[in-house]
Amino acid sequence: MKEKGLKSTLIRYGKRYFIDAMGAMANGLFASLLVGTIVKTLGQQVGNLVDNAFIDQLAAALVAMGDFASAASGCAMAIAIGYALKADPLVLFSLATVGYATNSLGGAGGPLAVLIIAIVASEVGMLVSKKTKIDVLVTPIVTIVVGCALALLISKPIGDCAKALGEIIVWATVQQPVIMGVVISVVMGMILTLPISSAAICASFGVVGLAGGAAVAGCCAQMIGFAVISYRENRLGGLVAQGLGTSMLQVPNIVKNPRIWIAPTLASAVTGPLATVVFKLEMNGAAVSSGMGTCGMVGPIGVISGWFNPLAASATPIIPTAFDWIGLILICIVLPALLSWIFNEILRKVGWVRDGDMKLSV
Repeated sequence: MKEKGLKSTLIRYGKRYFIDAMGAMANGLFASLLVGTIVKTLGQQVGNLVDNAFIDQLAAALVAMGDFASAASGCAMAIAIGYALKADPLVLFSLATVGYATNSLGGAGGPLAVLIIAIVASEVGMLVSKKTKIDVLVTPIVTIVVGCALALLISKPIGDCAKALGEIIVWATVQQPVIMGVVISVVMGMILTLPISSAAICASFGVVGLAGGAAVAGCCAQMIGFAVISYRENRLGGLVAQGLGTSMLQVPNIVKNPRIWIAPTLASAVTGPLATVVFKLEMNGAAVSSGMGTCGMVGPIGVISGWFNPLAASATPIIPTAFDWIGLILICIVLPALLSWIFNEILRKVGWVRDGDMKLSV
């Protein structure tokens, strides 16, 4: 009985911290840094393309909006984490300060530091929330002091470790683009389909450059792949829900028949090295975009914004050629659809996949 109780507790807290909190952190990052990067890039390109006083003012406003959104990323992540943990209002609002401090001190690895520290600050804040008659003072003070103290003590070491690991991944991809292209594409694609946030992982470890391109390839392969191979069961609604939403919708069906996962996974094993070796597809936009796939077309948009407005100090803006555009379309949409369909038809012929195996329940 004790073993069952321990297992149940581990599952509950694992879901709470590694699924709910991480997923929320990715949403917070999406609604701040990622959107800010897109808006800023749009403003810069509009200003460069059109020579008009009004357009110049509009472009400058868009750039400023993008900068404001990006600057709020730490606050947005921490508040999103608190919301996922169902923190009381005063704890939730206090997490804005904690997130800002942690992300600022964490540097390039700030998102991982925010995830860890915001969870601790939220849980500690909840211990005192609504427990005293001066809750309006006690709860914010405890949450902010605990969170900021941890930020001062450990956010930089956490951030440095995350940054170092990300740099190793990026370096290894440059050294072995074929092997790492396969590994990153397959692993990140599978994580995207599982109820774990691939976007949060990419953001936490700074998966950018060629490694980010491989991650984009893998995530797109899963989403577009499942959308296409399940079209006969789910029609247009399923195509949109999975292709622009999430392939996570197939998890219940994967549990019933894991073989349905083979086709999009094999597709990612092909598109990953094609992205790193042939098309040299790099993610120089926000790292969170690397793990988003075609969800709202965030992955491709991140690659495009990285062409014009790279966030990495080592990257320089480029004017994309026709080859770059063709490569992006092939890796993100065409090849995942075609390869997944081919692989799935083979699986159907050998009887591993049958009609109805990928029918969505929603």
